[in-house]
Amino acid sequence: MPSPIPVERFLPRDLSPSIDLRPCSSPLELSHRKVPGSGRHRLLPPRLAWCSIDWEQVRLLEPVGSGGFGSVYRAIYKGETVALKKVKRCTKNSLASRQSFWAELNAARLRHPHVVRVLAASASCPGDPGCPGTIIMEYAGTDTLHGRIYGRCPPLGAAVCMRYARHVADGLCFLHRDGVVHLDLKPANVLLAPGGLCKIGDFGCSQRLRDGDSAGGEPCCTQLRHVGGTYTHRAPELLKGEPVTAKADIYSFAITLWQMVSRELPYTGDRQCVLYAVVAYALRPEMGPLFSCTEEGRAVRHIVQSCWAARPEERPSAEQLLERLEQESALYRGVSSSPSAQYTSPPLSAAHRGP
Repeated sequence: MPSPIPVERFLPRDLSPSIDLRPCSSPLELSHRKVPGSGRHRLLPPRLAWCSIDWEQVRLLEPVGSGGFGSVYRAIYKGETVALKKVKRCTKNSLASRQSFWAELNAARLRHPHVVRVLAASASCPGDPGCPGTIIMEYAGTDTLHGRIYGRCPPLGAAVCMRYARHVADGLCFLHRDGVVHLDLKPANVLLAPGGLCKIGDFGCSQRLRDGDSAGGEPCCTQLRHVGGTYTHRAPELLKGEPVTAKADIYSFAITLWQMVSRELPYTGDRQCVLYAVVAYALRPEMGPLFSCTEEGRAVRHIVQSCWAARPEERPSAEQLLERLEQESALYRGVSSSPSAQYTSPPLSAAHRGP
C-alpha cells in the first residue's frame, strides 16, 4: 500500500465532512444570511407543496433502522403502511443534516418499480423543533442487499446476481434520464422488497443535474460541492474534486456487483491510504477465481471492469449497462441450480489492485 503522505495532492479538502458545502440540488445558500424556511414554521418550497405531510394522518408503529443522518420508522399514513424517515439533527454539522433532507427530495414525484417512492415530506417534525425534516416513503420491508450478501443466507446464485444487477441498472437508467445522480449506491442502500424486487433508496447524498445534461452525463457543477456517500464506493473523479456526472453511479454499481459475486468487503485498512491508492494507483478490489473459473464469472468480470474504469468517459452509460446485462442474462437463466452456477467465496480478505 503506498504512503499516504502526499494525499493532499490528489484528494481535495472537501473530504472533511465539516466543510460547509451543499449539493447542487439543495435550496440552501452558503451565506451568513438567515436561510429561508429555517424559522419556527418551516415550509417546503412551492414546487413541493403537493407532498406536504398531513400530520393528523400519521401514526408511528416501530423503529426499523438508523443511519448517519436519519432514523426510519414503520408507520401508518392515510391508512397505508409506510416508512417514515426523521432526519437527525447533527450538532457537529447542522448544514449537512439539512443537505441530506433536501437531497432526499430529489426523488420526489419519481415513480419506478426499482426506486423507493417518496410519498410526502415536511421541513419539520412535531415535538422535535430541531429536526431538519421528515420524509414519508413507500414501505419496502427491512431487508437490504447488504444483508442478503453478508448474512447467513447461502451465496447468491448466478441468476439471482444477474437479476438484482438488472434491477439496479434499470433504476439507475430511470434516475439518470430524470437528471438525478444517486451518489451513494451500495448494497446497504438497495432494499429487497417482497418477491425479490430491488429498490434503490436513501437519496440523502443525491444531486440533480442541470436541465438537458442527464443524457450526455455532463457535470452539474464546476466542482464537487458536496462530498457524501461511502468512500469505498465513491468514484475516483469525485475524490479528486472533479465535476459530478451520472458515470459516478456506474462506478458504484461496479463495486456493488463485485460484492454480490465475491461476498467480500471492497477494501480493508486505513481509509486515507485506500483513498490515495484508488486515485493515484487505480486500486480496485481483487478479481478472484470466481471471476475467471466459469463463463458466467468471466462475463461479470468484463462488466465490472468496464464500469469501474478510472476515466468516467470510458464507463458505459446506465442504458448501455442495462443493455449489456440483458444480453448476458441468457447465460444465467435456468442454471442457478447447478453447482457451477452457485458462487461460493473464501473468507473476507483485504482487496488488492485489480488488473
